[in-house]
Order: sequence, then C-alpha cells, then structure tokens
Amino acid sequence: MMFHRIGLGLAASALIVTFAAGAAAQTATPDPQNFSQIAYGRYVAVLGDCAACHTNPGGPTLAGGRPIETPFGNILGANITPDRDTGIGAWTDEQFIRAMTQGRAPHGVRLYPAMPYPAYAKMTRYDLIALRAYLNTLPPVHNRVHSDQLPFPFNIRLGMLFWNALFYTPGTFKPDPHKSADWNRGAYLVEGPAHCGTCHTAKNFLGADKSSQYLRGFSVQGWFAPNITGDDHVGIGAWSIDEIVSYLQTGVNAHAIASGPMADEVEESSSHMTVADLRAIAAFLKDQPAGSNPSGQAMPASDPIIQAGAAIYTDECAACHTQDGAGIARLFPTLKGSPLVQSAEPTSLTHVVLEGSRAVATDAAPTAPAMPPFGWKLSDRQVADVLTYIRNAWGNHASPVTAGDVKAARRTLASTAP
Repeated sequence: MMFHRIGLGLAASALIVTFAAGAAAQTATPDPQNFSQIAYGRYVAVLGDCAACHTNPGGPTLAGGRPIETPFGNILGANITPDRDTGIGAWTDEQFIRAMTQGRAPHGVRLYPAMPYPAYAKMTRYDLIALRAYLNTLPPVHNRVHSDQLPFPFNIRLGMLFWNALFYTPGTFKPDPHKSADWNRGAYLVEGPAHCGTCHTAKNFLGADKSSQYLRGFSVQGWFAPNITGDDHVGIGAWSIDEIVSYLQTGVNAHAIASGPMADEVEESSSHMTVADLRAIAAFLKDQPAGSNPSGQAMPASDPIIQAGAAIYTDECAACHTQDGAGIARLFPTLKGSPLVQSAEPTSLTHVVLEGSRAVATDAAPTAPAMPPFGWKLSDRQVADVLTYIRNAWGNHASPVTAGDVKAARRTLASTAP
C-alpha cells in the first residue's frame, strides 16, 4: 500500500470536489458527465497509490526504478510513463488491461505479483481505461528499467505460470446484494485498487495471501502492517467510522498516529480520497471478522521484567506518552489499549524505539510530531523490557519481547538502511 507523491496540484483538488458531489459511494461505473475521464483516471491513480512503486525518490513521476522489497529479493518498479521505448506508450489499451488484471505484459512477459494484479483483477474496465487515459497525459520519460533483480531460481518468470494456477483468481469485483452500497464500495476499493491486503494480509512461503488471515496483519519492510479487521483488541473494531476516516485522511486520530509506510500511504493516497470513499472503506473494514486472539493475560506487575520496563518507561517515555500511557491526543499516540501495541508481532514498536519515527504531515494536519531514536541509548535487553512493559501495562496484554527479538530487528534494519 506508499512512498512518493503523485503530482496532484489544483486539478486533483478540483477532481475530489467534483467526485464527492457525484456517485462516490457507489460500486457502479460513475457518471462520466460529472467529470472528465482523465481527471477520474488521476483519482484512480491516487486510489491505487501508483507512485508508491513507480516513482523513484527524487525521480520523474511514475518513471520507475524504485526498489520494491519482497521476501525473495528486490524488484524495481516499472516505467509507466507514455514513453514508447522504455515505458508503456506503445501498449494498446487491451495490453494495458491484460497486464493490470492478468499479470501479462506484451510479448507474453509474466509479471510478478509485487505488481498486485491479483487485486487489480477486481477493478472495472471503466476504471482501468480511465487510469490509462491519465497515464497517457504524463510527460514521457526515457528510463529503461530492468525490473527483475531476483536471484536464481526466482528470476525464472515461467514459475509464475504455476503460481497463478495456485493462487490467482480472475474476475472483476462482484457486489454483495445483501450489503449496503457503502459496504460494497469499500469492498471494491480495499480488495481492488487500494490492494490493502498486499501489506495487511499474511503470506505463505510462496508469497501468496493466506486467505484465512485476511487483513489480520503482516510484517513488511521492517514494519508490521497491523490488523485492520473489526477485532476490538488488536484490530480497529473499537474505532468509530469517523475515527477511521480521520486516520486515513490526516494520519492521526484518538487512537494512533500513522508512521512508516502507512504515513507515506496517507500522504500520497488516502488523504486525497473523497470522504465518501473513506467512509465506505471504514464500513467494510469494521465488518471484517476478527479471528482468534490467543493473547492471554497480562504479565503481573511483580514480574522483574515488568518492573525493569516500568522504570525505563518512566525515565524515557512518560514525558510524552504520560505515566498512564494515555499520550497526548493527536500529538503523541496513546499506548493504553492500542491495537498496534498489542499486536502479535512487535515489529513496528521495536522499529520506532530503535530508529525513531516522524508522523505524516497532510494539508488537514500539517504538524508532524516526531519520536527520537533510542537505539543508540538503550541495550537490546532494555528495549525488550520497556516494550514488554508497554504491551502489558494499563490493561494491555500481549506476548513479551526478548532481547533476541531486538537484536534481530537491529540486524534487519541495518541491512535495509539506505
């Protein structure tokens, strides 16, 4: 779902106003009389956060070259400007749709699902043609990208033939007649263009989604994309529709502040969506089943690890997050009752403590509070103790963090540093 800005400008602002006045909450094809095809295509690019993979830092918009981390190695995002030699300018509309929905580029080249065609397969033809129309208006950039950087045997694209047979399901999104228009619009967005499951759904050893763990969280790029189902403990079940909208629109609400890849997603994608679409996404997510939660009971306050962690918290954390873990609304996130704090995997928490973090800055919430790094100051044991305390204080309950976990996190972060 996330990294670099599509140049929206005044045209996108006008689009959002127009789109909101139209049929934003419907799954059916929007009325083309309400806005131009190109303007709507720009909005589809925002929904899909195309820049996340196709714009290299500091490079031309959507000209490719950005590394995409996968468990099997890196893949470089393709050039999707209309350059006829190195981009997609020579593609027909049908070739574009085939690549987007079947993972087949011209000349039969098989794409890897790092380009999430299993999700894009659910998109309507109208949306895809509008997206292509917008991409055709971009300045063509001559930038030849050799996307495949994978080691043997993963660089053999023929393997995707078998992957698709096992894990790819063709077919556009089918609305559920028993659900509301908002729910169906949200389902279309989450399952299709926004491809939320690409980050938030656990993967098997071949990199395919585990359908039984849909949207229940997954570690990616040194962060934990959290559970975004209706789970009250580790998901967003306790968040209201308005709180979810606020988070997606501004990167902050009463429960959390977006950081890491999610901060980039908010800045580049969801903060530019219409309120109607954000509310539809929220309605769909809150209705997703929570699954089992084997967290158990909190560790007792008398435990030596909890006592050591409490002392570190008082010295290093309480000034911002307050002694009772409540934080300061919309500035320093609450730790008490936080789904992310109590997630099965403490990956994101460990990342933030070790390296610090800066929250997202959006037009609606321009102040981007930051947390300094503590990795230089605290040992692996100290980081583990304070995280274990935070995950088991104030009514929280989650598994302890070990010094080995922190050591492994340091090693991972060092290996992926720019």
